Amino acid sequence: MTTPFRSLVLPDEPATRALAARLAQVFRPGDTLLLSGQIGAGKTTFARALIRTLLGNPAEDVPSPSFTLVQTYDAPGLPIWHVDLYRLGGPGAALELGLDGAFDTALCLVEWPDRLGSLTPPGALTLEFAVGLSGHHLTLAGAAPWPRRLESCLDPA
Repeated sequence: MTTPFRSLVLPDEPATRALAARLAQVFRPGDTLLLSGQIGAGKTTFARALIRTLLGNPAEDVPSPSFTLVQTYDAPGLPIWHVDLYRLGGPGAALELGLDGAFDTALCLVEWPDRLGSLTPPGALTLEFAVGLSGHHLTLAGAAPWPRRLESCLDPA
């Protein structure tokens, strides 16, 4: 079961990128991040910043996987799959992408995760983005051990 454990306001893109950079230190192969929210809520900004941090290259070209569906990256010791399922009809199409294997071996960033249906990994971390008047709102949800794993990097030092 996914339980919300933290809500944040990200006033601008630099705040979103800074949060992604802080969180990058805790992810490992087999982790799945479910990035939900309407178009323009910050999902891709967060994903790009996280990927650039993990690659150690702030200038890395990180295209949206909207048309290719999957972009893969090889960070040191951590394969990364950035997936956009917006155009998929359901879980069967996600299987054809090879996601079931990636869930076990890579860090998977999944935009539009509702398309996964029953394929959603039970231990995934959900990041629900929403547009607000004071910036983007982010709610983090996930079963243990996510609250403990993320605790030290949710607040700027």
